[in-house]
Parts: sequence; C-alpha cells; structure tokens
Amino acid sequence: MALRRVFVDSIDGSEATVTGRPAHHLSRVARLRPGEHVEVSDQQTAYRAVTIACSAAEVRFRVREPLPSPRPARLDVSLAIIKFSRFDWAVEKLTEIGVRSVTPLEAGRCDRRLVRAASRRVERWSRIAVEAAQQSRHLAAPAVNPPLAFEAAVHSKGTRGGILADPGGEAVARACERGSTSLLVGPEGGWTSTEVDLATKHGFRPACLGTSILRSETAAVSMAAVITSQHDLRSAQ
Repeated sequence: MALRRVFVDSIDGSEATVTGRPAHHLSRVARLRPGEHVEVSDQQTAYRAVTIACSAAEVRFRVREPLPSPRPARLDVSLAIIKFSRFDWAVEKLTEIGVRSVTPLEAGRCDRRLVRAASRRVERWSRIAVEAAQQSRHLAAPAVNPPLAFEAAVHSKGTRGGILADPGGEAVARACERGSTSLLVGPEGGWTSTEVDLATKHGFRPACLGTSILRSETAAVSMAAVITSQHDLRSAQ
C-alpha cells in the first residue's frame, strides 16, 4: 500500500514540521497518529518519514532516507476563465497529470463577471492543487498564478513549442513533437480571430484532439495528458 505523502513547511536536519490548516487537517480529518509512516516533501526533495507528534496546531515527523524525486513535466497551462466549479475540476486534474503551472486566462469571450471575480479564487485553486499533488504523490504542487490577460500570456509564453488549442489545428501529438512548454485553452465560445492571429504570430501552433468538440476544461486536461505523455516518452528514449 502506498504511503501518504505530506507537503511540509520545512525540513530542519532530521525533523520536518507542518503547521496551520494542513496540521489541523492531518490531525482532525485524516486522523494521522504518532508512529504512522508517511512520505514528506518540502517540494524540493521527498523522504520517507515517521510521525512523532500530531496536534491541530503542529505535526512533526522524523525524516529518514530520501526518495527518487522526478520533476514535473515542463508544461504551463493557461486556461480561459470558465465557471468556477469546472475550473476547480481542471486544476485538480491538471495537477494529477503533473503540469508545472496553471494560469487563469482572461480571453475575449470569457464571462466578464467571472473574470472580475477570478483573482479571489486563486487561493482556493492553490489549495486544490496542493491537495491533489499530495494525493497523486507528486514532489510538488503546480504554481497557480493570478489571472493574466490573453495578450500578456502570449507575450510572456510565446516561445517555440507553444500550443494553442484550436479545432482547426493539427493533431496535438504531432504539434508537440518538438517539446511543448505552454498550452493555451480558450473559453467555449472559442478564440477571437485577433487572438488566433496574435498567438500564431508569437509562435503558438494551433492543435486539437480530433473532430470532437470538447468543453474547455476537458480540452485542457486531455491535451495536457497527451503533451506530458510525449515528454515522458522522449525522456525515456
């Protein structure tokens, strides 16, 4: 049976500590007890550990040997701001896949009410990412960035290897052959022609998953899975 993985505040010598909300969750909800074996990560290195004290205020672990620590895929996903319950789901699943970061994207056809409220959801999305990363036993959680305007995202991420989710594009598996590091996924109303032109001008390759019309969150997760699997295959060669 796989051991529980816990992200800790710090590792000092042979001891690791968790405080605040995560400590309360571990002691009161997860019912962690002294003597229980776990894996701990400071989001740099993971270790085997044993619980030595557990309260709602603080949980402490005795750190043992380090564990293999594969790094997350070098994929940053920018997803258009959609209904928050569906964005929550996307953050969780993108974390499970192992992306490096998630950015809420202010695209032209996004709901303006959601755009105005999105910055207040970043803390929640970060918590979802941490919980999903621990559940998936990743070394670290992806960064969840503040909302970013489409133009700014294209300028900051527009390097060789970027992919723009677009129904008229080539197959995503082919588009990412050179090693994609960023993925832009639009709202269900699609990109504006201005956005497509700007993205392609900055090096993004339009790509899709075939003829099916997918919801934004489904497209983001599915395409990220294909891209990260291609990364894994290349790394294994």
